Amino acid sequence: MSATTVRDVRKPENEARGPGRARGVRRAGRQRHGGRITYAILIVFTVGSLFPLVWTAIAASRNNTRLAQTPPPFWFGGNLFKNLGIAWTDANMGTALLNTTVVAGAVAAGTVLFSTFAGFAFAKLRFRFKSLLLLLVIGTMMVPPQLSVVPLYMMVAKLQWTDQLQSVILPTLVCAFGVFFMRQYLIEALPTELIEAARVDGASSIRVMWHIVFPAARPAMAVLGMLTFVMAWNDFFWPIIALTQNGSPTVQVALTGLGRGYIPDQAVIMAGAFLGTLPLLIAFVLFGKQIVGGIMQGAVKG
Repeated sequence: MSATTVRDVRKPENEARGPGRARGVRRAGRQRHGGRITYAILIVFTVGSLFPLVWTAIAASRNNTRLAQTPPPFWFGGNLFKNLGIAWTDANMGTALLNTTVVAGAVAAGTVLFSTFAGFAFAKLRFRFKSLLLLLVIGTMMVPPQLSVVPLYMMVAKLQWTDQLQSVILPTLVCAFGVFFMRQYLIEALPTELIEAARVDGASSIRVMWHIVFPAARPAMAVLGMLTFVMAWNDFFWPIIALTQNGSPTVQVALTGLGRGYIPDQAVIMAGAFLGTLPLLIAFVLFGKQIVGGIMQGAVKG
């Protein structure tokens, strides 16, 4: 049978199932678009997420008298830069922003580093009482932080660290959530065979961590670092106890000075809150793609 005859015999069969199959292939290659309801829901959530920040900027551009009126303002006024200047001076925001950057950066770096080491140990190493120690670590998440304030402050005072940044940095360098998060990620993302092959080749523990564990855990480390940085930046409870506004304040401690007085100036307070939020917004704009890329890469690996 010739090639032409073979093509003619197969052609009806292909035509019978070809159009639907071809449409399926074309549909599989297309990029799916959400409908109108999807876009409407996304717009509502976006507006709801941005509204507090936008209204903070609007309130910062007004004065106390206008903010006390009903209905409140929903558009910008002409006092934004004036109120920002007052908040910057009265709250010593320059020093506060620098201190907060140091604290948040150190806490994020320490949490990521120690959590990766501990998470790798709980995920891939074998040692006695491993399950018990992991339960103890997770159990610390059930203890309210208010219970540890008094002994922690007594320890800080004995070390003469009051009103110093190390009193805020050192107690928060390790967190149980970070250890559990990295442990759960490394169980799936890091093959045990890869570690065993490195051991056979004579790699030391430090070399295994540097060349195998850290590259495999990079997406999770980026996500944990971002979450920890934001939490350390917004932390208020312990910094307000360990630090003072006139010493080495963080942003949250410095903002407390703007609410003092017989009649607090709400517009200036909003201006200070806007200044304290602005660096986080800039960081998300600059590193948003890397953060989302790390999350997606971790999702694919997991």
